[in-house]
Amino acid sequence: MEAYCTRPRCPRPKNYFADLDDVSTLKTAQQKYCATCGMPLILDGRYMSTKLLGRGGFASAFLARDRRIPGIRACVVKQFQPAGDISANQLRIAQQLFEREADVLAEIGREHEQIPELYAFFQITVPSFTQPNQEEQFFYLVQEYIDGLNLEEELTQKGKFSEAEILYMLQEILKILKFVHDKSIIHRDIKPSNIMRRQDGKLFLLDFGAVKQVTNVASGTVASSTGIYSAGFAPPEQMTGNQVFPCTDLYALAVTAVTLLTGQPAPQLFDPLINQWTWRSHVDIDPHLANTLDKMLLPAVSQRFQSAEEVLKELFPQFIPPTTLTNTPTQPPVIQPPASFSTTDLLSGAAVSGFEGALIAIALSSLISPMIAFIITIVILSVIIFAQTRRWIKTTNLLIVATITFAIVLFVPSLQAGMDIQQIVILGIAGSLVAIAVTALFKLIYKLLSMMF
Repeated sequence: MEAYCTRPRCPRPKNYFADLDDVSTLKTAQQKYCATCGMPLILDGRYMSTKLLGRGGFASAFLARDRRIPGIRACVVKQFQPAGDISANQLRIAQQLFEREADVLAEIGREHEQIPELYAFFQITVPSFTQPNQEEQFFYLVQEYIDGLNLEEELTQKGKFSEAEILYMLQEILKILKFVHDKSIIHRDIKPSNIMRRQDGKLFLLDFGAVKQVTNVASGTVASSTGIYSAGFAPPEQMTGNQVFPCTDLYALAVTAVTLLTGQPAPQLFDPLINQWTWRSHVDIDPHLANTLDKMLLPAVSQRFQSAEEVLKELFPQFIPPTTLTNTPTQPPVIQPPASFSTTDLLSGAAVSGFEGALIAIALSSLISPMIAFIITIVILSVIIFAQTRRWIKTTNLLIVATITFAIVLFVPSLQAGMDIQQIVILGIAGSLVAIAVTALFKLIYKLLSMMF
């Protein structure tokens, strides 16, 4: 089993322990240490980091396994360490802020299914790797692992988002933000890489490391920004370190939407000479949606929508806010997520496509040369597969087409290429099996590459 060292400056963080490949051994093994820097690898006695997921200015995220949970549950371990040399008092304050943040994350993660749940938070103290006789403290959060792609990865993989996909994204994230803002919490770092689509299509809002509680302060005023934001997505009040508001998140959500719609980086969509966003020239979408996004992007706080609920009602007029008399959940009109293919759908579609391809090849080879028939069959199959990936044709519809094709070949002897019915059926089944095998192989390769990178 590979174990990844979480020490930020470790020059060779990858370690391998053959004995931990056995699950029973992993559950009972004594502490393991990085062969390069001596950092403990089993954090808090239970979490074994296996892969670096990402590293930012304030934290690093690792894919890990929880050896105390049946099945060795996957989870995400986030490491926070104050930057630079700080005093003992500053370190104590950082620890208090860390614990306060963990309390907030524990609350909202339990109460909303589209926010990863917090499993644990802890700190460890270890000997310094670079300074003899010195110690280092590291703080950790352990959260639910969402298996999927974030929207930045989706954009790179498939290109620009459609208007329907953006509407679904806005609907889901606005509902999450309404919940978060009602808790007097501002996320402050909305961007495509912090929105994850699980394999079943459900969207999650990630990375609450920059959350800001805006109430319960001594003065009763809104708290100011601490400079934690992503360039291009933060509104003016956040970049200048002034007060942040719920509409600060709405601004960043609108930037997220226009970058996904256009496929362009945020800085390329803003003209500093006129101090305006110029994204509309890159897309052709419904004017109402465009006007809504533009209002969310206004530089003045007072001119934007002031709450996620306002945007929901603007985009989805049927949205009904809860009354004080009932606990009826608020639900805007349902926009279904872009459906993801399950393994069953994928392989059944391949089987039908393979059978259809074999029938087409048999029929065409009766009329033209086998080589030309093969080329035409490949072209037709490519169109069918593309139509399936775009969901223009469903497997059930393709099954009807294949049945009709089989009936035509069955009742028109001139299309049977000198074969009897048994041979045609065998070739059709063979085509299905080949298509299933090729599809399964590609799916396996894609899964392995996704795990590696």
